[in-house]
Amino acid sequence: MKKIGRLCVITDTNIQTKYSHIEIAEMAIKGGADIVQFRDKSMPASEMVNTAIEIKKICNETGALLIINDRVDIAMLSDADGVHLGKEDIPVNEARKLLGKYKIIGATANSPEDAKNAVKAGADYIGFGHIFQTYSKKKATPPVGISGLQEIVNNIKIPVLAIGGIDLSNLDEVINTGVHGIAVIGCVVKSSNPEKTVKELRSYLI
Repeated sequence: MKKIGRLCVITDTNIQTKYSHIEIAEMAIKGGADIVQFRDKSMPASEMVNTAIEIKKICNETGALLIINDRVDIAMLSDADGVHLGKEDIPVNEARKLLGKYKIIGATANSPEDAKNAVKAGADYIGFGHIFQTYSKKKATPPVGISGLQEIVNNIKIPVLAIGGIDLSNLDEVINTGVHGIAVIGCVVKSSNPEKTVKELRSYLI
């Protein structure tokens, strides 16, 4: 299995319309992202497959990983490096049967119990959050904060990627928990210079 990097940029064309998923992926990788997570909740499946295949080509040139959000079928058809699953998606253990042991499976967790269940189910990493207030996605629960993240980092043995409202203004305190890495959306895709923003984030994650 490929090594899980420390900086994941999640593509989004809802909170901004200036850049396509492919353009975001290109800028993220140029800026130093290890992982691109392709996320689109409304794109037709055929278009998703074609977009994922194009992003995979870019990733292959640089060694970055392509993770598909939610959609195991799109991950399989595009030969992505893996999939990230939320609580309402296919269970991790069922996705493993479809993807095999060499693909990466990430799982969303919002509590210590979620995190432990994801580990038990065989997830390779956890996307834990939301750490801070975020506007990229409506949230039913309050932010878990730095203390909530610290608890997970202290007790979970697989890589943890912190997500939710992370930007250059609060990255220091996130990194100081000892977390493996971060996943970001808004601070990159809404930036006037996404590549530069990724480079700045990367400088904290040597």
